[in-house]
Amino acid sequence: MKFTAFLIKYAEIGVKGRNRYLFEDALVHQIKFALKKCEGKFLIHKTQGRIYVDAEGEFDYEEAVEHLRHVFGISGICPVVYVEDEGFEKLCDTVVTYMADVYPDRNKTFKVHARRARKNYPKESMEINMDMGEVLLKAFPEMKVDVHNPDILLNIEIREKIYIYSEIIPGPGGMPVGTGGKAMLLLSGGIDSPVAGYMIAKRGVKIDAVYFHAPPYTSERAKQKVVDLARIVSRYAGPIYLHVINFTDIQLYIHEKCPHEELTIIMRRYMMRIAEHIAKETECLGLITGESIGQVASQTMHSLIATNEVCELPVYRPLIGFDKQEIVEVSEKIGTFETSIQPFEDCCTIFVAKHPVTKPNLNVIRRHEHNLDEKIEELVKTALETAEMMIVE
Repeated sequence: MKFTAFLIKYAEIGVKGRNRYLFEDALVHQIKFALKKCEGKFLIHKTQGRIYVDAEGEFDYEEAVEHLRHVFGISGICPVVYVEDEGFEKLCDTVVTYMADVYPDRNKTFKVHARRARKNYPKESMEINMDMGEVLLKAFPEMKVDVHNPDILLNIEIREKIYIYSEIIPGPGGMPVGTGGKAMLLLSGGIDSPVAGYMIAKRGVKIDAVYFHAPPYTSERAKQKVVDLARIVSRYAGPIYLHVINFTDIQLYIHEKCPHEELTIIMRRYMMRIAEHIAKETECLGLITGESIGQVASQTMHSLIATNEVCELPVYRPLIGFDKQEIVEVSEKIGTFETSIQPFEDCCTIFVAKHPVTKPNLNVIRRHEHNLDEKIEELVKTALETAEMMIVE
């Protein structure tokens, strides 16, 4: 059976009431973006609470499905066969052909579920269910009807055209990107931050990202690793504006002027300050980090208070209650894990202290940051002025 269209199912969008059309429009936009990378042309259109993707000519079915499976907001992808309304007998012939092609193993139970959206069709839904069921039992005697838990749920929708489908390929769920505002992700080369970006994007948030690079202590390959991670996340989140900050001079200055057990916390505070500055300039509504309580010294409750203190924008931490294995499982699912474990160090791991403080005292941290007063503002200004910005998609 050659499919030429898809019915797109959504879940949460369906309860949005009067604003539902805004979410549907955003979903259509994201579908168009995802399918731009596929061979072939597609027409995406809405009708009566449905979104359809029609292929206009030849296309790669598997490629199209794979791209649609990365679109947040889609709960199911249904390969559809269109039938022109040329009478019930023609419909029966098409359905029998469909079942024969799609299900070569006939030892299955089935149920026909008709929906007559066009009320001038001569048969009512229940009549279609019974008559089509009878046709299928005659065509395939080895099949049986099960109205409660069928192996095959054959859907027939009577609209301007008639749509036939039975398979639902799971989508990622969530909300369409762009419906929840925009936020700035602090993206490193580790396992956690790409997962955090993915999870916030799944709630409809557009993602920008900032990466802190420390040449020559971190290599160009470490930077490319982060770009690669951003590209993987962008399959779900759409184009990502990635800001690359040269953090070397700031780190060396902190290393020179501050107690070494506080290096991680103080460096983290300056990362948050810089990320927030860029976030405000780009109209982001918050910061995103991959922190999880207690995973490392900079992620204890005391440390999180110390880093939060320098921010005016809210900091979103979707992994806060996850353990490492749970984070790894998500990273494997979305395809970032193998890239994250490549052995190219980021700036945080290079400058980590041997015995970092786990319960930093905020007053002490503030006092030691005064050691930086002579040059730190100039260094931060230079880092912002020399930032590199690239669009990753």
